[in-house]
Amino acid sequence: MRGDRTDTRAALWRIAAGQRGYFTAAQALEAGYSYQAQRYHAQRGNWTAVDRGVYRFREFDVLPGGEDDHLVRWFLWSKGRATVSHITALSVHDLGTANPAQIHLTVPPGFRQKGDAVILHRAELAQDETEERGGYRVTTPVRAIVECAAAQVDQDVVDSAVADALDRGLATRRGLLHAAQRLGARAELGVGWALQETR
Repeated sequence: MRGDRTDTRAALWRIAAGQRGYFTAAQALEAGYSYQAQRYHAQRGNWTAVDRGVYRFREFDVLPGGEDDHLVRWFLWSKGRATVSHITALSVHDLGTANPAQIHLTVPPGFRQKGDAVILHRAELAQDETEERGGYRVTTPVRAIVECAAAQVDQDVVDSAVADALDRGLATRRGLLHAAQRLGARAELGVGWALQETR
């Protein structure tokens, strides 16, 4: 019996380790923890209840973490449907002067969940507009820049992000213009102004 419990914990630990210690109730159930067992571990403090149906192994609370650990929580909250985007994505990529006060996520048009700490944007993202990080998904540097321009984020933020992306070889002028054209006139205008600033 003890071996079964150890195997169950090991199975869940393997899942959580790739997600900065976070896991969902569904993942715990799949690993072998009944809902009753999940309540027990949360009440005993073995697991930290982070959100409804989202937990974290207590051990990860005391480990040094990355600045983006909390983004895994929101990815799991969305059941894997959200992508970190807009100014939050600029911050993840360390582009420009982005310093978001809230977390921006892009979700599919039919997404129904709501969270006070997040700003949701609805769009279908192409596969080449996103990239995988440790435990979550984020829009690419180019997509993050053009969606910020389209959302009319402060032009100084867009200008500095474009300059950094070009300097670091994360984008080309042509690629930025093409991506902006796909998002519309506001994106084109914001990106165009930023590119003029970098001449």
